[in-house]
Amino acid sequence: MGLICKNVGYGSRRVTSIVLYGRDRETAELDRLLDATQRGRGDACVLWGDPGIGKTALLRYIEGRAEGLAVLSSRGTRSESAMAFAALHELLWPVLDRVDALPAPQAAALRAALGLGEGRTDGLLLGAATLTLLSELARRRPVLILVDDAQWIDPESASCLAFVARRLRTEPIALVAAHQGDPADGRWSGVQGLRVEPLDEAAAREYLRAEHAELTEPAAKAVLRSAHGNPLALHEFSGMTDVDPAEGDTLSPGPRLRQAFLATVASLPRAVRTLLLLIAAEDRGDLGTVSTAATALEIGAETWDQAIAGRFLDLSGTRVSLRHPLIRGVIYEAALLPERQAVHRALAASLTGRDDTDRRAWHLAEATLEPDAEVADLLHHSAQRALARGGCATASRALRRSAELTPDAAQAGGRYAVAARAAWESGEPECARDLLTRARSRAPEAVVATLSRGLRGLLEFVHGEQARAHGLLLADAVIVEDPRLAVQLAGLALRAAWNIDSPEHWARALGVLDGLPATGDEQVDLLVKSVRHWWFEEASPGGQATSEVTQGNDLDLITWLLPPAPIAVAWGLEEQARVCYQGAADRSKETGMLSARAFLLAQLGTVELVSGQWAEGRLNVSEGLRLGEDMGAESVVAQAMTVVGWLRSTTEGETAAEGLIRDVRRSRSSRSSRALMSSSYWHQGVAALGAGRAEDASDLLDRLITPGGEAAHSTFAVLAAADAVEAAVRAGRPDGASEWVRLIEEWAERSGAAWARGAAFRCRALTAGRAEAEALYPLALAGYAEAGRPFDHARTELLYGEWLRRARRRAQARGHLRAARETFARLGARDWLARATTELELAGEAGIQAEQASGPAPLTPQETRIARLTAQGLTNREIAASLFISPRTVGHHLSSVFLKLGITSRAELRELAATLSE
Repeated sequence: MGLICKNVGYGSRRVTSIVLYGRDRETAELDRLLDATQRGRGDACVLWGDPGIGKTALLRYIEGRAEGLAVLSSRGTRSESAMAFAALHELLWPVLDRVDALPAPQAAALRAALGLGEGRTDGLLLGAATLTLLSELARRRPVLILVDDAQWIDPESASCLAFVARRLRTEPIALVAAHQGDPADGRWSGVQGLRVEPLDEAAAREYLRAEHAELTEPAAKAVLRSAHGNPLALHEFSGMTDVDPAEGDTLSPGPRLRQAFLATVASLPRAVRTLLLLIAAEDRGDLGTVSTAATALEIGAETWDQAIAGRFLDLSGTRVSLRHPLIRGVIYEAALLPERQAVHRALAASLTGRDDTDRRAWHLAEATLEPDAEVADLLHHSAQRALARGGCATASRALRRSAELTPDAAQAGGRYAVAARAAWESGEPECARDLLTRARSRAPEAVVATLSRGLRGLLEFVHGEQARAHGLLLADAVIVEDPRLAVQLAGLALRAAWNIDSPEHWARALGVLDGLPATGDEQVDLLVKSVRHWWFEEASPGGQATSEVTQGNDLDLITWLLPPAPIAVAWGLEEQARVCYQGAADRSKETGMLSARAFLLAQLGTVELVSGQWAEGRLNVSEGLRLGEDMGAESVVAQAMTVVGWLRSTTEGETAAEGLIRDVRRSRSSRSSRALMSSSYWHQGVAALGAGRAEDASDLLDRLITPGGEAAHSTFAVLAAADAVEAAVRAGRPDGASEWVRLIEEWAERSGAAWARGAAFRCRALTAGRAEAEALYPLALAGYAEAGRPFDHARTELLYGEWLRRARRRAQARGHLRAARETFARLGARDWLARATTELELAGEAGIQAEQASGPAPLTPQETRIARLTAQGLTNREIAASLFISPRTVGHHLSSVFLKLGITSRAELRELAATLSE
């Protein structure tokens, strides 16, 4: 405990020294955080614990030590927890003049969130904008961010600040938040937490001696027994007489404090109680608003004097507050309902400004019990404003209350439906389910499906069973009023059918999609007509051409109508798919639709890896994974992790991806998706094959064709056929290869894809006699060369070289083995490079082990991307805007790039540009 002068805002501040008792552990951690920040290495910490435990005192402690730092602060309140971006607005208000200096998309996102501009913000883009703004501010001096009562800040601000908090390692910025209760599983997950424990007896006694010397020893012992080390309880109980519990009583200080406050409040004059209730209901601390409402309630100056004399209020300039947040809760909860309604009506009447519309609506809602169309409409309009800015969590809450107050059942159902969609988009699927149930009980199914944008099927698609999702999506597709939404839902149903690998479900989805009216978007309508060519039996080499994804196209629809990357790969259409995915990904970046971008990058990276563009593929999949994790998009994360797992196992060794593969199989998205399960077993099987464990590889890959198995999937079975045949042959199981050979030959015949022809010839060569094999291997190489798949081509060179060596044609074998080894080295395929090297040695090649001496540490995906953008001439600021990070973080990564590459300038980096793109 102790006293400190609270100064809100940015700039110089005078802070009174604060004395803390028994907080050596906490202050040491805060000192470490502050010292590291002043040295340029930032971090974040969430102080958490019970009410009154001293969290705010610790915030004031670090504020008192922040000499020379720019200090920004914000406090959560119950009343503003329903106002989207309210806490962020309070925090950044002193530095909003710097927004114009941000990159245009980031500046637009921040203005939209704070109500300073038009448009809707994306959560990730807003986080990047806030981080960039703070990073630029920190170029002049380190920054300290303080957030009190973080449990009450609005969800949008919490998500943004948590995004920033997880990215401060390279910034001279410290963020310290105080949170009631453990925040680990909430929006602050991933941020270091520090629990503030009760004071031990020695510290508690020291506090009493210093602050309450008037207490007798018996009284001090009674206070110590009652307070259980809670500093607020120590302070409050010291002024009370009836605080001594019976021996052995373990009642926590929380209930006892509440009881004590209740008794004290109950003894106050009615007018004083009303004034305190008014301040508690307003909760923002705006003295002008409270004074106006108090006058309307006929509360005079003498009542204010009584409240101040009783030490219930703190007045400072234009601010008024109760002396502790716990008192606010006690006063509000103890009031009778008519009393609460009266103060909320008075507050609503006092809020007449244009910027007060949303708060006025909420106060009227709190004052209203019966359905009221006018108040419901006010809340509905408030929700629409929040949605327009990207405040989905706030909008959902407002729409829910609006629906509760809406007299017309059908209209209420429609508002519940929109509320459900907003809850879903804010990351609250269970809340979305509940609101959707309410909507369907009041409004027609077509209205609910349209206004929730097919949410019931989407919820099942992401969190439930794919077969059930398929049925729900198609049911809604034929009843929604918006033709574009109908196409999107049918496209999702098509993906659900592919996820479970069901031809019957495919046929149903195609039938619905074919029967839907045109959307009016030329690109979308072309994709709808091309679905059969892209996805199914009418595909052919060269494929159905699709036009470029350009500005004005409906990106949501395009995203879901493009085929999953494995389908395009199976048909040999990866180049056409790459162009479409790249165009859509570029559009998503321009528009700030980062959720779509995360999905698109995972698909784009897949086709790039197949085409041998491993550097680009690794960068895109890694960025998709990072964005998916930031959004909490489990399905996107699972897809990206399977591809990252394959790449890691291929370039770093089999064990490098074991954890990723386990995580994919444990994810909810994989449980009902054979596609995800199948891809994980395929990648694990290839890794085992590369490591020389053919039997394990064969067992893993056979799961892809095990009838009814969790990993059985026709697309991935085709893609894995050549790997499975090689594994079976090497494991001494030639009979196990026959079904795989038949599968790939049938696919080559059906698709006409060059890669499939190459794979079929390779599989036949592995299982054929000597004379036939010699003719088949060159045909296999030709197929893979035509398809432009260097990794598969090199593996075929390796197999052919092994076959030639065993046939004692060592000179001829060395040519193929050298070519294989060169490709593996260029791609960084470690285990396969080792195999090719060993085969070359066995074929009589000397002195090649020395060539494998390890070079400098490889660049990470983020370092590679930054290096390549730098080589293109982009500034740190431009790169930061492109990658949704801060310029300082770019500089940090560039320093590492220069060190790893042994260079000292951007000019040298430009000379290495060609190497970086390989």
